[in-house]
Amino acid sequence: MEFACTPLFRTRSLAIVLAMLAGAVALNGCRNHQYAHVLKDNQRDMVGSHDAGAETFNALVDESVAKLLARQSVEGFDPATGQPYSRRICFAGIENRSSEDIGDFKDQLFEQIDSAVSSSGAFQTVSPRYVEQGLRQLRLVPEDLMIPSHRDSFLDVMQQNQQPMEYLLFARLTSGTTENNASYQRDYLLTLELVNVNDGSHDKESARIRKGYHQTRLGKWSKYNTLK
Repeated sequence: MEFACTPLFRTRSLAIVLAMLAGAVALNGCRNHQYAHVLKDNQRDMVGSHDAGAETFNALVDESVAKLLARQSVEGFDPATGQPYSRRICFAGIENRSSEDIGDFKDQLFEQIDSAVSSSGAFQTVSPRYVEQGLRQLRLVPEDLMIPSHRDSFLDVMQQNQQPMEYLLFARLTSGTTENNASYQRDYLLTLELVNVNDGSHDKESARIRKGYHQTRLGKWSKYNTLK
């Protein structure tokens, strides 16, 4: 038996095809268009599907800075007047030793840590612009400041710019990866190290976040099922 391709049949078929195309466009969006929305303060950060993102870095900064400042919350005292004052601290920079390229998050992490330390009341941070200028003038990178001769040269330059300091602050991001077939877990560690430029003593605090990555939605259940 053969079916005739009537005009009504063709019209209905075309309508079905158009409806399917419209649905695909609604779900996937047009190729040349992108949509966005502003998150409210009470909304959670998006969780990165392939690497660390805001949900990881923001929590690491908050915890590590809070732990470090909790041990350094006592204000210094001016030996001449006996009055309390905020100690001068130079945040030298962030060293990324993780397996991921953190891209523009590096500058944002620097600003977050610098702002959090500065607003604590226990410390007064040296302007990052002076820090960059001093390092560039001496052709140094932040890690070079752990060498006493380089550190002395840097302190001299900062003193000449009327930016004395008592502490250097370093931040380092590292990661460790555990693989299990198609899934893997990555542990992120942000370490803050505070160095006294006068006597070389230092204090260190860290914050860690573990994050699992999976190729399927069932990956989380199969690898982290507490009933096993």
